[in-house]
Amino acid sequence: MIERRPFHALGAADHGWLDTKHHFSFAGYHDPARMGWGRLRVWNDDTIAPQTGFPAHGHANMEIITFVRRGAITHQDSLGNRGRTEAGDVQVMSAGTGIRHSEYNLEAVPTTIFQIWLVPEAPGGAPTWGTRPFPRGARAGRFVTLASGMEGDDDALPIRARARVLAATLRAGESAVHALGPGRFAYLVSAEGVLEVNGTRIEAGDGAAVRDVAALTIRAEQDAEVVLVDTP
Repeated sequence: MIERRPFHALGAADHGWLDTKHHFSFAGYHDPARMGWGRLRVWNDDTIAPQTGFPAHGHANMEIITFVRRGAITHQDSLGNRGRTEAGDVQVMSAGTGIRHSEYNLEAVPTTIFQIWLVPEAPGGAPTWGTRPFPRGARAGRFVTLASGMEGDDDALPIRARARVLAATLRAGESAVHALGPGRFAYLVSAEGVLEVNGTRIEAGDGAAVRDVAALTIRAEQDAEVVLVDTP
């Protein structure tokens, strides 16, 4: 099963400094049919105006992955961490028993991010934060694992869920294949470009919810970038 979720039909809010789309129920957007997908709970497509951002606030018991598409995000938290994550790179925060953080766009241009939340395997644990570069060129024509709680994914940022967050950049006409294990769910979004996913057309900004599929063949009809979560 592959269900296309068109960009125009997603939950939406425009706060002036933040223009956001919600693939799943979040904040003021509630759809009982879209409360998550496997352990995936949140996928927000956020555009943050220059010199603005999310002031300090708290989280617990959630794995929060930030994929920066354009611009850069500057993070600061109650553990004393501070860092800047720029376009193409990823940061991960395991909220664990509790952490407070802020996320600001201190750039002169808008910053666009995917904010992806996964429910951890178990509550608790000391909170952590990390960031890592993932050059677009290294993802050309293939999926690269950005964050993972699976054994052997040593080059990925660690998360506390048996899930993977992957990304690929594809030129027009190129394809990439991702195999799904039994009982696994996948959710993918076209960050840019038009895709064909097992015969289903996915346009820029659209999401695709996948289950009961052994493998995904993602073909780019235009130069494209795709982000995918593989989760129990």
